[in-house]
Amino acid sequence: MRNYTSTRRGFLKGAIGAAGSLTLGSGLLSHNAMAADLNIGFIYVGPKDDFGYNQAHAEGAAAVKAMSGVSVIEEESVPESIDVQKTMESMINFDGTTLLFPTSYGYFDPHILSVAPKHPDLRFQHCGGLWQEGVHPANVGSYFGYIGMGQYLNGVAAGHASKSKKIGFVAAKPIPQVLLNINSFLLGARSVDPSITCQVIFTGEWSMAVREAEATNALVDQGVDVITCHVDGPKVVVETAAGRGAYVCGYHADQSPLAPENYLTGAEWNWANVYTGMVKTVQDGGNIDNFVRGGLAEGFIKMSPLGPAVSDTARKQFEATKAEIMKGDFAAIKGPLNDNKGNVIATADQSFLESDVTLESMDYLVEGVIGSTS
Repeated sequence: MRNYTSTRRGFLKGAIGAAGSLTLGSGLLSHNAMAADLNIGFIYVGPKDDFGYNQAHAEGAAAVKAMSGVSVIEEESVPESIDVQKTMESMINFDGTTLLFPTSYGYFDPHILSVAPKHPDLRFQHCGGLWQEGVHPANVGSYFGYIGMGQYLNGVAAGHASKSKKIGFVAAKPIPQVLLNINSFLLGARSVDPSITCQVIFTGEWSMAVREAEATNALVDQGVDVITCHVDGPKVVVETAAGRGAYVCGYHADQSPLAPENYLTGAEWNWANVYTGMVKTVQDGGNIDNFVRGGLAEGFIKMSPLGPAVSDTARKQFEATKAEIMKGDFAAIKGPLNDNKGNVIATADQSFLESDVTLESMDYLVEGVIGSTS
């Protein structure tokens, strides 16, 4: 079983150019014909030990490495630029990968859409929900998870832990998935105490340590005593919040080692389950669906273990709510509910399950969220 790292990227680009595509291609035909393993490539936009988005995917890749009959190639810190096209081509031409997981949202258009049609017999699985039937190549697939339910459970833990009744959210950008997570976090907390409010600060960037630290400190200065986030790497938010004495709910991966006493729980991606399932499908001769979705019940997300600061009362409500979510048909967005500008979102008889359709219309913050999408 092989595991290549990003240290080879510079060499590969030079070697491919110097050798010429014809020589390299003919050499690889013999190599691939003899290879017994299924060669799989994982590409990350940041470091795979970021305690966040990229680490969650890398943990999934690690589970794939443990499977028999596979060979895993990884590249980390690959920008959402022509660089990712070069990385995909080198994985295909040099390593013989036939299944690729370019994991960052910005890799899709134009990069995957440029490379995939050149290799119709290979499979490109993209995390982010952009594939459309009849519009995009058939050898490209989309997968994502419904993690809003994880943020709702974060909110339940936060609602019990907060003494000030002010919880906070450090967010990158006001896109639908982020807005859903903010809304779900507050609504989970309000299932404990309807008077709780949530202050949100948008940093404007997916990864900007200085702004994340400034936002976290600003929230604590305003009396917020429980904080979560949606940025690529929550490490700065977690450590800054805990350093100021606030409790923390994690996101993407398990950040409890960063704040063992202040970490309540966290909404994590369970890519290990998703990736091993997809690889097993390919090994068995099947086809991965082009559009793959799931939530807590389907094993696409999971929750970090409850921390020592979570009370027995909180644990009981947390576990009971989690059990309800596992049954299916659990809606965080349900009426009567207004947005924070007074507009009606849902009447008393309306509820909206977390889905791609729900996300498409998520352009609001619910009543009780202090902040703006503009």
